[in-house]
Amino acid sequence: MGDKAHAHPGAAGGVPAAGHPSAVRNVVLVGPSGSGKTTLVEALALTAGAVNRAGRVEDGATVSDYDEIEQRRRRSVQLSLVPVAWDDCKINLLDTPGYADFVGELRAGLRAADAALFVVSAAQDAASVAATTRAAWEECALAGTPRAIVVTHLDTARTSFDDMTRICAEAFGGEDPDAVLPLYLPVLGPEGADGHAPLTGLTGLLSRRILDYSSGERAERPPAPDQEGPLRAARDRLIEGIIAESEDESLMDRYLDGEDLDVATLIADLERAVARGSFHPVLTAAPAAEDARQGIGTVELLELITRGFPTPLERTPPTVTTPSGAPRPAPVCDPGGPLVAEVVKTASDPYVGRISLVRVFSGTLRPDDSVHLCGHGLDATGHAPRPCHEAEIRVGALTSPFGRRQHALDRCVAGDLACVARLGGAETGDTLSPADDPVLIEPWTTPDPLLPLAVRAHGKADEDKLSQGLARLVAEDPTLRLEQNPDTGQVVLWCLGEAHQEVALERLRSRYGVQVDAEPHRVPLRETFAGPAAGRGRHVKQSGGHGQFAICEIEVEPLPPGSGIEFVDKVVGGSVPRQFVPSVEKGVRAQAARGLAAGHPLVDVRVTLLDGKAHSVDSSDAAFQTAGALALREAASDARIQLLEPVCEVSVLVPDDYVGPVMSDLSGRRGRVVGTEQSPGGRTLVRAEVPEIEVGRYAVDLRSLSHGTGRFDRAYARHEAMPPQVADRVRAERADGSPGA
Repeated sequence: MGDKAHAHPGAAGGVPAAGHPSAVRNVVLVGPSGSGKTTLVEALALTAGAVNRAGRVEDGATVSDYDEIEQRRRRSVQLSLVPVAWDDCKINLLDTPGYADFVGELRAGLRAADAALFVVSAAQDAASVAATTRAAWEECALAGTPRAIVVTHLDTARTSFDDMTRICAEAFGGEDPDAVLPLYLPVLGPEGADGHAPLTGLTGLLSRRILDYSSGERAERPPAPDQEGPLRAARDRLIEGIIAESEDESLMDRYLDGEDLDVATLIADLERAVARGSFHPVLTAAPAAEDARQGIGTVELLELITRGFPTPLERTPPTVTTPSGAPRPAPVCDPGGPLVAEVVKTASDPYVGRISLVRVFSGTLRPDDSVHLCGHGLDATGHAPRPCHEAEIRVGALTSPFGRRQHALDRCVAGDLACVARLGGAETGDTLSPADDPVLIEPWTTPDPLLPLAVRAHGKADEDKLSQGLARLVAEDPTLRLEQNPDTGQVVLWCLGEAHQEVALERLRSRYGVQVDAEPHRVPLRETFAGPAAGRGRHVKQSGGHGQFAICEIEVEPLPPGSGIEFVDKVVGGSVPRQFVPSVEKGVRAQAARGLAAGHPLVDVRVTLLDGKAHSVDSSDAAFQTAGALALREAASDARIQLLEPVCEVSVLVPDDYVGPVMSDLSGRRGRVVGTEQSPGGRTLVRAEVPEIEVGRYAVDLRSLSHGTGRFDRAYARHEAMPPQVADRVRAERADGSPGA
């Protein structure tokens, strides 16, 4: 893009605090797992002088994957920040996980960033890009994040930059393929016996220069005569695309009149086109060789970030209100303005405690500031927000993270990011603002975790730490949801997928010292009477002193779904004294809550008290409660008890190609498809009603069925009668002592 080949490195990874928002670039790296995001961060840090040697993911030696879980799995599982300095700018590189289970970390990174490097591997084919990459692209589009595309792994065999650019244009360009065009063309060396031509340099389309890395050092030279033709054609198309997307009609007129536009003008126009989110330049990058000081394309990427990406001043700030919900003016990215900052990530350190990564949108955050902490946390769509919490707190030390290390900062200006340790009870999504004029930032949404994981403490020592460990885990990761089910008695951790479950359990063990055992998730079933029945409860005991005497006769009949338990008193003549009628009802309701045939709560019946007997001395409240319970049990022994199972309304959004398999799969789960709707982008929304027992692992199964392209949500609809064969299986499982449903 330009002709700079030098960095302005920080000292051993430490980058000084930014003095003004114009000197900050917040860039999130987005892309599917295995595309090379973490390796690219390492290469950019090496080029910028923040590290002396690039670490490898395979060795567990990269700056951003510093967590032990990441090093063991060789895969990012959390958002991490790596700040570097380049061209008098502080660049906050935000590395995000690419696996779908950790999309919550991606959304946090998008909230913290002002632009994105979308990383795509050249080893992917068109189908793979469409399946695994489009969802991440849509996350960026929904957040309104400007994007550039970086093609990695071009140094592997049987890869083509032209093919990859075409695939990206088709997948991400929408109706305008000229919105996705290369900014540089790769220069390839001689093709080997395996058909692999190594990447040796880049051709700058705007600068008309060849950037040659073949010697291990970046050198510039003019293109050879045989390169002029292809260069001119690609350059013309790029210039036309930039000008068209930036809507600068005067430049288009000058260009069409044959005027040779200077590079500075084109770069300024490129920045406007990228900032508007309408143009996505394509670049390529490769990590540094063993003895090289920088990778191929990393200088060009850093130049694009500093000269072509928007600053925090150009970002539309999030909406703010008062803590009570009254509207407030949008914050302005001004270091001298009132403080408005947001906790975008919460983590725990075994020595420091809770650490909050904060994005400052307005004002300046300093150590020892007194601020107002306010928030209601982040909750998944469809779930009620947690109660708002507020506190006046004092800000501790500010630091800039660099892997495991923390470098002290004296301030954090609007547009910049910093870590704050021990920030009270701050949770992800909380707002920091002036104590005398508090505001609340509208939080971003998190995906609804739909894969249940029932856990129990492994031993007595773990029982005491379990609730605290789970609470900390959920405070760190808002895509986890904790449920203590009163019907089944289980503690359930709702996750986004199996990898999410595994990481949550690892964190409980390694970070909080809590050993837990996973157990099958039980679905809350109900029982009801299939037809009318009658029962007699007789509780008569004599033990020398006061005895116990209570007899009652009841009639039970089923009611429509949703009716609950209805109790009717039809006693005549005082056979059951008036003061003991509520006792019978209390005993009936207590037995109904405990269940009858399979231990599930009884619902949707009318219980009528018809007759009974009492003793002037031995009758009591407790005796009639027992008699009421016995009467209900006797009625159940002579009747058919029906199991009721919860039914969910399920909405599945999938590409049109997968509609048939999805509908067939839902039918195999005893589901009823109730309708389909066409959605934008060649997708279909399938609506169905499915028993909850059948969708326990649907989050995993749908991902496999749709090759990662399907999404679904579900909501409780009602309880329905369970088919006899399924009910018999559930009863048998309970009789065997297994958890069953």
